[in-house]
This record gives sequence, structure tokens and C-alpha cells, in this order.
Amino acid sequence: MKRMKDFLDEANEVVPKATPEEGIAIHAKGDAVFIDVRDSNSLRDSGTIAGALHIPRGMVELSADPDTPFHKPELQKDAHLCLVCGGGVMAAMAGKTLKEMGYTNVTNVGGINAWKEAGGPTEDVE
Repeated sequence: MKRMKDFLDEANEVVPKATPEEGIAIHAKGDAVFIDVRDSNSLRDSGTIAGALHIPRGMVELSADPDTPFHKPELQKDAHLCLVCGGGVMAAMAGKTLKEMGYTNVTNVGGINAWKEAGGPTEDVE
């Protein structure tokens, strides 16, 4: 029987994790798509990475599949996708899903609080 740790270990094996400083440097280059996978309430409470798309974890598969009406055109197979959540777990899991769907350049930038503590750019969400 698999446990949560097993799923997380598998995700961390295939999705590289960036430090907040590395994530901020990627953001500054301006050529990556940042995605916040938390629920709307969490985004309203703490804000998100400046310019990030909001794709809740439960919508990742629908948003990433070009054959669904929920597809986000910013999600291209060769785009650099950087995922954030509350602490890095949901970002890792969503990243693994995207890798399994054929997205080749996916990075887990961890949690929003670490991003903010490192001075990463943020914006409020209403």
C-alpha cells in the first residue's frame, strides 16, 4: 500500500526543486510560466507570485490537456513551468502530473511563504 510519502518521493524524483532564490532568478528572466496550485481562499489570504496563473491542484489535468475546454493556452509542452503552493507538496505532485502529461521543463519553486521571505515579487489576489 502506498502512503503520501511514497507519492511525494516519486514526485521529488522527477520534478526538480528550486530554492526560493533560484525561483526568483527564473522569474526575473521573464520566460517561465509560474503557476499557483493552491485553492482560491489561500491565494486571497496570502497573495501569489507576481504574474502567476492560478490553476488549483484539482484542475491541473484539465488545464494542461489541450483537448479540454479548460485548457490554458499558456501551458505549452516546451514551456518552463514553475509551480508554487503552500509548502511545496502540492507543487511537487502537480509537477509530476505535468511531467506524465508530456511537459518537459517543470520546476517546483516550493511554498509561497518561503518565496515571500526571500523577497520574491508577489501580488494580491481578490
